[in-house]
Amino acid sequence: MEQVLAAVAAQFPVAWRSGPARSRAWLLALVAASYLGIAFALRAINFDNPNVHIDEDFYLLVGNRMLHGAVPYVDIWDRKPLGLFALYAAMARLGGDGVAAYQVCAAISAGLTALVIHALARRIATPAGAWWAGIAYLPALAAFHCQGGQTPVFYNLPVTLALLLLTGHVEAIGRRPRDGLGAALGAMALLGLAIQIKYTVAFEGAALGLWLLARYHRLGLPRGTIAARAALFIAIAIAPTAGVTAWYAAHGHLAELVQSNFVSIFQRDQPFWPALGRLAKEALGLTPFALAIAADPRRLAPLGTGARALPLFWAIAAVTAFLLFGSWFDHYVGAILPPLCVLAAPMLVQHERLSRIGRLLIVAAAAGALFQTVHYRLVEGNRSEIERATGLIDNRLGGGSLFLFEAPPILYMTTGARLPTRFIFPTHLSSTVEARALGVDQLAEVGRIMASRPAVVMIADECHYGPKNLATWRAMADSLARRYVRYADVRIGHRRYGLYSRRYG
Repeated sequence: MEQVLAAVAAQFPVAWRSGPARSRAWLLALVAASYLGIAFALRAINFDNPNVHIDEDFYLLVGNRMLHGAVPYVDIWDRKPLGLFALYAAMARLGGDGVAAYQVCAAISAGLTALVIHALARRIATPAGAWWAGIAYLPALAAFHCQGGQTPVFYNLPVTLALLLLTGHVEAIGRRPRDGLGAALGAMALLGLAIQIKYTVAFEGAALGLWLLARYHRLGLPRGTIAARAALFIAIAIAPTAGVTAWYAAHGHLAELVQSNFVSIFQRDQPFWPALGRLAKEALGLTPFALAIAADPRRLAPLGTGARALPLFWAIAAVTAFLLFGSWFDHYVGAILPPLCVLAAPMLVQHERLSRIGRLLIVAAAAGALFQTVHYRLVEGNRSEIERATGLIDNRLGGGSLFLFEAPPILYMTTGARLPTRFIFPTHLSSTVEARALGVDQLAEVGRIMASRPAVVMIADECHYGPKNLATWRAMADSLARRYVRYADVRIGHRRYGLYSRRYG
């Protein structure tokens, strides 16, 4: 931790570092507080909203059920790493129902990541340019559906801290090739933790590790030393994931972990054309970053030289990881924003004032953040709507199970209902995207659930998370018509749902 704090402090203007220690600490705290203040201000309207995004609903639900003994992948199926659910479980313990807790933690993580972006940008930009690079990150994050607790909001912090340590390490080995190994090991540990929040960080970690080994080679380190360091870096980076794998193997659940975490991602059936449309929209949204980076006269410098080398290589690795899997959802863009903000920093400010490109970037990011804020409030719904749905479900639940067929998963948590299946994310059984990825037949699983006669069923009037699985929707309609009665309508945001209870007699 001391290495990280020292690395951050070292990037601020010399004037800030030359005074008394107490003054330097106050200045650093002031900068951090300003970023945190902006992060909180951008997110304030949706604080304590339990339905900001279905992904976050689901993560919190899994974390909450872990506190009551549930084992991810065994009792609740998903493909995200265990570290993400453990993080949400830890935040759920902070108080209340966990909603406000995870959202406050997300705001803190976003603000601190902006501070580290500032520190990284100081290597290649003026203090003002670096400042605006950190500012740009916060609304841009919100603009790409990361206004709550999506995974990039959390893993960007250890990744950017790892880059900061690597930057210091590269400078140290430039002076004395054997110096600074502790910083590199710390960076690999941070990347290993980030991998347990999102597996795609492994691509960034591997690319950065290879870049560092190539740097060692150029500096003349012996091949044996380079090989030993490579083995050590790999061991540290994979240690958290290896530990999780070992635990599941020891408890007889290795097959469930492997199928969900490492096999299912290649069995998804994500439609190409809608994904391509999302990619085109995201590329348009990132245009101001591209303009700022392209305008930098140093953009054509050799990749392995200069202060821009490491952030440029980082950006290439992050974009490659983003493009690889082809689904291209908006919140995936959150992972590539930190390196883009760093690389854009030199061209955001000219003559200590925002440049035209800088104004375009900030205005575009702010407009996107405002749009998403309204979207989450009006389209996704709010706490009062979730509480009304909870009350209506509780009135008929009577200790039985609840089945949410394409409905907000947070309702499993607010009602405390028993889960009728492992597959509780809205798209698991209602969409063809996961048809080959679950390890079970979707139609058979829906039939098994409905045969168990859940006390209450909630189903969307229309498919919102397509492409629609016609077979499972027809099976649901048939079962509800024969055995259930619709007793209430619920509107959450702009979506309408039906509540059904068992028909007796």
